[in-house]
Amino acid sequence: MRVFVTGATGFIGRALTLRLIGAGHQVTAWVRSERKARDLLGPDPAFADAACPSALKQALEGIDAVVNLAGEPAIGRRWTAQRKQRILDSRINLTRSIVDAIAACSSRPAVLISASAVGYYGDRGDEILEDGADGGADFLANLCRDWEAAALGARSSGVRVFITRVGVVLGPGGGALAKMIEPFRMGLGGPIGSGRQYIPWIHLHDLVELIRLALEDPRFNEALITTAPTPATARDFATALGEMLHRPSLLPVPSIALKLILGEASIALLGGQRVRPRRLEELGFRWRYETVESALANILRDNQPEIRRLGERSPGPVAVPDSTYLSRRHPSFLLVQKTRVEAPLEEVFHFFAQPQNLGVMTPAAMQFRIISTLPDEIRAGLRIEYSLQLGPIPLRWRTHIEEWQPPHLFVDSQESGPYRSWWHEHHFRADGNATVMEDRVYYAPPLGPLGMVANAVIVAPALGDIFTYRKQAMRLRFPG
Repeated sequence: MRVFVTGATGFIGRALTLRLIGAGHQVTAWVRSERKARDLLGPDPAFADAACPSALKQALEGIDAVVNLAGEPAIGRRWTAQRKQRILDSRINLTRSIVDAIAACSSRPAVLISASAVGYYGDRGDEILEDGADGGADFLANLCRDWEAAALGARSSGVRVFITRVGVVLGPGGGALAKMIEPFRMGLGGPIGSGRQYIPWIHLHDLVELIRLALEDPRFNEALITTAPTPATARDFATALGEMLHRPSLLPVPSIALKLILGEASIALLGGQRVRPRRLEELGFRWRYETVESALANILRDNQPEIRRLGERSPGPVAVPDSTYLSRRHPSFLLVQKTRVEAPLEEVFHFFAQPQNLGVMTPAAMQFRIISTLPDEIRAGLRIEYSLQLGPIPLRWRTHIEEWQPPHLFVDSQESGPYRSWWHEHHFRADGNATVMEDRVYYAPPLGPLGMVANAVIVAPALGDIFTYRKQAMRLRFPG
């Protein structure tokens, strides 16, 4: 299937693009900058220029399906009149443009899947809401109503329309959870406001699987609540997050503080919806993560790499005869991450052999960008220079490919960058028709003697997030 995706470089869009390509679909991403999009999405998608609105009809001609995920972030900043207008334009006007372009096509897509949100229902307290409940009357509710109406306009062109009313999307490498985690890791976490409001949520994996299913299943043809079946209160959510991170969850974020900082926009955090996705249940959709505890465990615990001090029982690095790197830069820690993917060894290794895929496995917040001119495939001796960002700190990194033994092993080292030592071994072995990958990173953090403290507080948690994201990305790309 040929699928056109807006918002492809966003948190949900990146995961969906990987999953669709992994399932054998052809993806065209509607992006403002092809260069930046390739750093995030790799070489597999085609790209259409969002800076040229007149090109939209041409891009949609012959497309089988459209997934519309684009939109200015609506939560986290004050809603000034100017910001409200940008939020409206980025959703409603874009959706209308897509619908108009579909109508003008001689070969139209069969389905339009368009995002919306449970904010459609407004702040409803403890009221149990199902799909057909009346909408609310605040800014977000009106936004969602008009956004959905714009998408439903495609029905007049004979296009099936499915609208996803999503809640908070939980996954590694970004999204709302990345912002929630920060105060908890510092021991300052707690519920938002009263803690009694309900937070409708869904795991990123389940949302991506639902969209993939809806592309081909004609039963998905209306606006449906797209959340997990068990919404959690803000207090329950904070408790589960604190337990998963082994941190307290006792410091609430006062309602009055949020109102002072965010003004009207605070309703998105202080209000809530106790939704039940009854229609998804009736359609037989099966969630992998039904409780917030299982979702957070998957993201924050089950897929985390093992990081430990190097010791006598640690596996030794691969011997690379021509390299003196480890004799000059002694590592002090070892990270080990194992990932099993349902794809043949040669196919998986070929993915890693393309340096353009480096950014695919890197969280978007790191702003990964390749600077070097790259060959089509990695080889021994290759040097790759790229820029990235760790929190507020911009960095340059130069990697050297120390060893290249396809399809079982390659090794890269950091020639310049933030670490005192970085030796990354990529091991691959066949397991029937599947592949088991094992990352071993021998590293020493910066800051000399203070590096031990930095590792515990900053470096190891950051590496955990990066390699958890990497594991998810590989499982999306090679879903089996």
